[in-house]
Amino acid sequence: MELRQLRYLVAIADSGNVGRAAEALYVSQPAVSYALKGLETELGVRLFDRHRAGVTLTAAGGDVLAEARRVLQHADRVVAAAERHRRGETGVLRVGFEASGAGELTTRARAEFARRNPGVRVEPKRFDWGQEAAALRDGRVDVAFLWLPADVTGMHAEVVHIEQRVVGLPTGHRLAGREGVSLLEVGDEPLLWTERAPREWVDWWAVNPRPDGSAPRWGPTNDNVEEMLEQVAEGTAICFAPVSMARYYVRPDLVWVPLLDAEPLRVALAWLEGEDSSLVRGFAGVVRELAG
Repeated sequence: MELRQLRYLVAIADSGNVGRAAEALYVSQPAVSYALKGLETELGVRLFDRHRAGVTLTAAGGDVLAEARRVLQHADRVVAAAERHRRGETGVLRVGFEASGAGELTTRARAEFARRNPGVRVEPKRFDWGQEAAALRDGRVDVAFLWLPADVTGMHAEVVHIEQRVVGLPTGHRLAGREGVSLLEVGDEPLLWTERAPREWVDWWAVNPRPDGSAPRWGPTNDNVEEMLEQVAEGTAICFAPVSMARYYVRPDLVWVPLLDAEPLRVALAWLEGEDSSLVRGFAGVVRELAG
């Protein structure tokens, strides 16, 4: 089995067609077909069902494809490690976060770690709602600031930051001038939410159910911070967010008001169990020092 065959397999699955896969790979169609046939022969299973419009993964093909993606991901990391040494770097640390992360701690920790480790390239990786845990699991980041609640199964996760929540309102809103509001006062307001995050995460942010047992009045959905703030500013709905967003996302057409009776956000620093490299351990030490 060769990495080339696995790359062809992924290209075919992504395109659903051997010809389009060959074009994307800049190789001939017969070469791709031959490589696929050789892989199926070696594995002893049919990976695709062929039909006039293209190909469809078999059950075996789906399982093999998932493993092939993981193998190629690790192979790419091998190449990246060698490339870092060619550039004279001693390593790279990819740090995941979403929106405002852990507030100022996120940026301060990256900067201090880079200062102490001048040969290491520290890459910030921003994700949309609740996607940091998935990024850890599929290897896109080495360590991440997770907004809890999150599925931390198989991870080391320690809370390093806590902050209060705020409500985002358009500037002309009846509550925009208040020094603080309660959940009861915004109970009838449509609340922005997302389908991109796990339901437990969505319900926690929405405080669903509310203290009196009622459910939020659900408003439109959004896929990221920018979409959320646009809808708040235009008066479509309100949003709940951590207080750091009130500092990092300042706009003339919306205001942030403290949400007085909502549980504060807890942010955990997390990495996969067994993946605590010296860089991850060093970064965790910096975060603990700054957070303490």
